[in-house]
Amino acid sequence: MLVITSAEDVTANLVIEVLNNHQVRVVRVDPADIGAGLVFSASIGDDREEWAGRLRTPSRDIALEEVGAVYYRRPTSYSTRFAHLPAVEQTFAAVEAQHGLGGILRSLRGAVYVNHPEAISRADYKPAQLQMAAQLGLTIPRTLITNDVEHARAFAAEHGPIIYKSFRGVPAGADGRRSAIWTQQVTSAELDDSVAVTAHLFQQEVPKTADARVTVIGRKMFGHRITSPGSGLDWRSGDWEQLAHEPIDVSESIKGALHAYLAVFGLVFGCFDFALDAAGGWTFIECNPNGQWAWLPDADAMAHAFAELILEGWWS
Repeated sequence: MLVITSAEDVTANLVIEVLNNHQVRVVRVDPADIGAGLVFSASIGDDREEWAGRLRTPSRDIALEEVGAVYYRRPTSYSTRFAHLPAVEQTFAAVEAQHGLGGILRSLRGAVYVNHPEAISRADYKPAQLQMAAQLGLTIPRTLITNDVEHARAFAAEHGPIIYKSFRGVPAGADGRRSAIWTQQVTSAELDDSVAVTAHLFQQEVPKTADARVTVIGRKMFGHRITSPGSGLDWRSGDWEQLAHEPIDVSESIKGALHAYLAVFGLVFGCFDFALDAAGGWTFIECNPNGQWAWLPDADAMAHAFAELILEGWWS
């Protein structure tokens, strides 16, 4: 099986360890290594209706048509591989690699994908997430997406307090390091003409007492209540060592909605975040279709659930 991710991905390491115990031949590949560290060749046509060929790394040489499953995690950006090139050449080389090698790795016929990168892309848009959650009967925050400052101010006046959150966060800088924009409360007075520059997501703040992370892996579901010290507007912004985790039951109605959500987007795995209020209500915040989970208390059980899901249907 093929694991597509960066070399530093400790989450993938947990799953690979379980797969190794099952005597599965695992090949770990970072597509951004294309070059001397990753050589491939694939062909199709005549009487061949699917891509066939080989992929070689310094330690592995595999036939693409023999890949039974793909665990798609978090590969390095192609642009990183070509950062030494001038801007135009860098963009050209990265796009060609993405559509060539990336296109092949997305088209391994008969392989089980967890998750398929195209499904991840479809499900990665917050507007689509919120709309689907609402259509499935989940409670969502009142939300405005806009670049119109007057509409933003009116929204704040009617539904305040409101919060702002970014869609994707801050891209990596030239040194490869990433910054973060945490969820933050905003007031009408803080909204100025700079809102017009790009799209912004504003939501009515949910008066929460804690958060819930529900990790769905196939038909298995792992629910955790997360309590953070202080106000906890965004638990990711604090000291993770201070977070309190405890198991939490997920109602049958929410379970059904989450399985339906994944099915609509063609996913078999997703990390769902909810805000919990004092009355016991659950408000859907988002679903990360390729989220992190190795930091949770049930990480070992999750790794086994991933391995079982990946092996299901092709490994014997």
